[in-house]
Amino acid sequence: MSAWHPRLFTHWYAVARADELGTRPLAVTLLDTHVALARTRSGTLIALEDRCPHRHAPLSAGCVEGERLACPYHGWSFNADGRVCRIPGLPADNALPGVRVRHFAACELDGFIWLRPGDSGAAQPHAMIRATDPQTRRFLWRTRWSANVVDAMENFLDPLHTHFVHAGLVRRDAARVQAVAHFRSNEEGFSVDYRCMPAQSGLLYRLFESKRTAERAHVATPGSARLEYVYANGSRVLIDLHFTPRTQEQTDVSIALHVEGRWAPAWAVRLLAWPFLKRVNAQDMAILALQAGNKRRFGERRGASTPLDIVRGTLEHFWTQGELPPAAARDISMML
Repeated sequence: MSAWHPRLFTHWYAVARADELGTRPLAVTLLDTHVALARTRSGTLIALEDRCPHRHAPLSAGCVEGERLACPYHGWSFNADGRVCRIPGLPADNALPGVRVRHFAACELDGFIWLRPGDSGAAQPHAMIRATDPQTRRFLWRTRWSANVVDAMENFLDPLHTHFVHAGLVRRDAARVQAVAHFRSNEEGFSVDYRCMPAQSGLLYRLFESKRTAERAHVATPGSARLEYVYANGSRVLIDLHFTPRTQEQTDVSIALHVEGRWAPAWAVRLLAWPFLKRVNAQDMAILALQAGNKRRFGERRGASTPLDIVRGTLEHFWTQGELPPAAARDISMML
């Protein structure tokens, strides 16, 4: 029996970068479901259970043959619907058996391949990403965090760890200012609007940013989280992280950076900003690994929370119940 709530399988998850998927299949895992992902010569996406029904070899170790995915063991090949189309060695006058592999819905959006692990559910990924202009994209990256998806998402959305885990880079503990966080639910998830925050105290702000007019966090279920920064000159920066749980203890993270209305060519982002962003990611990975290791050592115990832990309750409710809690709106005062 799956440890995941059945409703979680009705959503879409980012499972690979689109440019990773060439002529060779990829093995991907989400919600403990193993999938062979391939792109045919015409560009059609194939997403099949990563197991040939003949002798159980992984289809991800096979190859693309025209519009089909072929098993590496005996060459059985399957189309995008999972139907067997060719069995090498079978005489031409013999009918193919009615063998199928479970298939999944897949699509390409904003530089990533998205997959729905259930047989039914949402027809396409959420509107927040569909509305993003691909012309503004400056950066794509994927990594893996040794953390449960709730801990991983909370880490990205939690500003109060940045004074310590990213001390000096994002914020400084000695330079806190009074702020108000406005939490509001919506149909896709929720948003947090940080008010009275025209600047941050860390090195990243001083090097790459200017006066802000808005700082917001958005979540679109199941696993997409966005930090939005709006600037006085009319420009905007969007940092999108898509969290895809492989297992209860491993989460794949797909990252996209969009820059609107300001000079930021892709080469400049990679040359100037990427070393700092990579450092921030490494720091988050390290603290999450420490957290996960200690949770294994002490067993599952409920953590203490205060109103400052803005997103934890909503995230836990969604990932355990498969749906958002009742709509809510509230203001939280904090020192950021």
